[in-house]
Amino acid sequence: NNSYQLSSVPLQILFYVNGIYYIFYFLATLAMIVYKSEVFSYPDDFLAPDLASLFIMAILEVLRLYLGSKGNLTEEEAPLGLSLLITVGSVILSVYFLVWQTYVLKADVIINAVLLFTYGLESVLKVVAIAAFVS
Repeated sequence: NNSYQLSSVPLQILFYVNGIYYIFYFLATLAMIVYKSEVFSYPDDFLAPDLASLFIMAILEVLRLYLGSKGNLTEEEAPLGLSLLITVGSVILSVYFLVWQTYVLKADVIINAVLLFTYGLESVLKVVAIAAFVS
């Protein structure tokens, strides 16, 4: 067995940054949903799915970052792979907020673009880390 460390430091840093950013993202998106419901005529049957999507995304995010971090630090490909799989769900939800939610503000576009960028970067680093663990 190799005695040298395979876990990715850049990936671990990115998980940390991503976690902090997601807290900001969650609060900003929540505030904007509240703002939109006050300012625009937000149909009630659209408000609930938008809020539910945000909370589902938050749960996925916690799982994603936990499994990714655990998999990276213990150098196990399974949790890291699962984290990569969950990222697909997070990407779909981020795209929902970027494109399909009831009202999309410029701020929505910006914060979702940043989130999607971090997901992309993280996914590349995960694949690299998984490849290192498996080899």
